[in-house]
Amino acid sequence: MVIVKCRESDLAVIFQIINDAAQAYRGVIPEDRWHEPYMSEAELKQELQDGVVFWGVVENDLVGVMGIQDKDDVALIRHAYVRTDHRSRGIGSHLLRFLEATTEKPILVGTWMDATWAITFYKKNGYSLLGEKEKDQLLRQYWKIPERQIQTSVVLANRGYSVVPH
Repeated sequence: MVIVKCRESDLAVIFQIINDAAQAYRGVIPEDRWHEPYMSEAELKQELQDGVVFWGVVENDLVGVMGIQDKDDVALIRHAYVRTDHRSRGIGSHLLRFLEATTEKPILVGTWMDATWAITFYKKNGYSLLGEKEKDQLLRQYWKIPERQIQTSVVLANRGYSVVPH
């Protein structure tokens, strides 16, 4: 699999991949958090301005993308999506391993608590679910998301992360 750093010229394809793959959330995540498209072009551009760097797997065209964002003492995996017709081929795991190798920092991932397939994916790749109190603290500290999303999300951490003492 060929992994490339996405460019601004890839924005339309990234937008398409995210919104195709995010259809899996329809009817699963809280109804008040679902909207169409799942991520607007303006939101995608804002993510880039906020420092999310997207990488993608290319098979003639981009088939999967995953972002990484440097946030102080951690790195965040952001917006991990694979085209619906390319799932279950190791693309996500390949991208995750690649991004893990780009940083020495502990890595955190936030996802919807009802997206059991995503949680299973990260657990299969060595990530652990964090407790409720720590999850809430981390989502408020490192992400820019509404309170409702904090209530309905989980955070997973890789082996390099140490639990923050309270």
